[in-house]
Amino acid sequence: MTVKEEVLQEVVIKFAGDSGDGMQLTGSQFTNNTALLGIDLATFPDFPAEIRAPIGTIPGVSGYQLRFSSDRIYTPGDACDVLVCMNAAALKTNLTALKKGGKIIANSDGFDSRNLRLANYPEGVNPLEDGSLESYDLIKMDVTKMTREALKEITMGTKEKDRAKNMFVLGFLYWMYGREMENTIGFFQEKFGKKPEIFESNVKALKAGYNYGDTTETFTTKYTVAKAKMEPGTYRSIMGNQATALGLIAAAQKSGLPLFLGSYPITPASDILHELSKYKNFGVKTFQAEDEIAAITSAIGAAYGGNLGITTSSGPGIALKGEAMGLAVMLEIPLLIINVQRGGPSTGLPTKTEQSDLMQAYYGRNGECPMPVISASTPHDCFDAVYEAVRIAVQHMTPVIFLTDGYIANGAEPWKFPKAADLPEIKVSFAEKLADGEKFKPYQRDEKLARPWAIPGTPGLEHRVGGIEKQDITGNISYDPANHQHMVNTRQAKVDMIANYIPDQQLDSGKEKGKVLVIGWGSTYGAIKSACTELQNAGKSISHAHLRYIRPFPKNLGDIIKNFDTVIIPEINNGQLVKIIRDVYFVDAKPYNKVMGVPITKGELLEELSKYL
Repeated sequence: MTVKEEVLQEVVIKFAGDSGDGMQLTGSQFTNNTALLGIDLATFPDFPAEIRAPIGTIPGVSGYQLRFSSDRIYTPGDACDVLVCMNAAALKTNLTALKKGGKIIANSDGFDSRNLRLANYPEGVNPLEDGSLESYDLIKMDVTKMTREALKEITMGTKEKDRAKNMFVLGFLYWMYGREMENTIGFFQEKFGKKPEIFESNVKALKAGYNYGDTTETFTTKYTVAKAKMEPGTYRSIMGNQATALGLIAAAQKSGLPLFLGSYPITPASDILHELSKYKNFGVKTFQAEDEIAAITSAIGAAYGGNLGITTSSGPGIALKGEAMGLAVMLEIPLLIINVQRGGPSTGLPTKTEQSDLMQAYYGRNGECPMPVISASTPHDCFDAVYEAVRIAVQHMTPVIFLTDGYIANGAEPWKFPKAADLPEIKVSFAEKLADGEKFKPYQRDEKLARPWAIPGTPGLEHRVGGIEKQDITGNISYDPANHQHMVNTRQAKVDMIANYIPDQQLDSGKEKGKVLVIGWGSTYGAIKSACTELQNAGKSISHAHLRYIRPFPKNLGDIIKNFDTVIIPEINNGQLVKIIRDVYFVDAKPYNKVMGVPITKGELLEELSKYL
């Protein structure tokens, strides 16, 4: 049989199945394989909220979307070319995201009467058999049966053998897209080297899937995607939470500060704790606290003691940290509060993405409690953005809020990582021991309005700490009205003055003057960049600015805004940055909002932006 090869510019694959089917592992292995070939990629894992929803039900569907291309890409794709569905619920949940004529690779065993009933299909209806999928390229295979057949000589239970069926599918896709299996086999060796039966079962299932594609006459075409035209260098695949952890370690090393993380596990921030705990060789200390309040107060104590103090959470946990954040503002010590945002309010959508907490970051504390706010835009940008957040915290003696979200945290992309020598310096200075008879002034400020960082135990630097208002210069408790006004104004001025120590805002694309300016922040970056680039290529007058510094804004942002007739701000919330921009710059900015727990797509944004062009 002759198999022809077809070269594609890009492919979008969605892996979907029950949360026990290993779709995240399958997707991540295909992603790593793709990255090793130098093909550009973007991913979007989609987790169920329940720890273990009933098997076969729609709430239990787990997905992993991967887009790979020979061109530079910035989103995981609006719609899929290929949908891998391990059961009926996975098909029902994801079919609307598949392009007409796209491929469906279906595990027929997952469409028996029980699975169809659990997925709420009407009695007697089977989409694999009733012709409803005629507009798609349907590939049916009994993955479960073939996996069991491949593993018949391995002495393990049927349930254990069935866990390898995702590797059968991965092997088949490796054949379909002309891939080698060595990197995945190496992964199995590293992970299961001391469990030979598990190692052997996964490798056999992977090879069986590959051989199924190679020997079955049904499949006559293989597909390849060429390497992307990317800047030369050494790349690795990176997820947002990983990049955040590495950025924190790099900042600790460059500043010479010991790193302390006080954290309480919460979706989708927990992986920062998991990742940092692997790096004790860099002097990293991680503390899993009993609750959110203990987590942040331990980090405050570490910062007071001269460490790089960090705490991580998501929206609900940030709410619990509110009073302690105010304490850090009152103490004027460097502290980094990382919020990996998710859908809300309350428990909301624990595993779905949302830019829901900008107002919380700006205003969500009692009293006048200003804090700088820094935002990351992509998975790899987490490294640079969190590094900068640390610099601001330690050089301006202030707690800083760092915002990412579930889309950034769990998404992956290629990253040309920097050399340590090329990272900017983070200078840190501590208050020095005083001469005999000299009195320490804990709230005497430098040109940045930053007070000295005094290490406990240094003779002569004893001073009062706590949440009650401080007297200027001396740090003594003060209830004086005029002093409180002065200290409130000073703390605000210190945050505002940071604008003198950050770069001017640059346009990401487009001309300096024009009809429409699209301002974005956070994970909307990819959709905005893709949409604006397409419109610019069509000759439209549109430009894009993406914000890293949200409080304070770069000094020139107002001047940029004045150069455009219309300002549009797309957000995965009900309109938060748009309110702040209107308030600060008195501009009638137009919102585009989506609150569905999923990212804004390029297609819907193109439609919206075109209305203003």
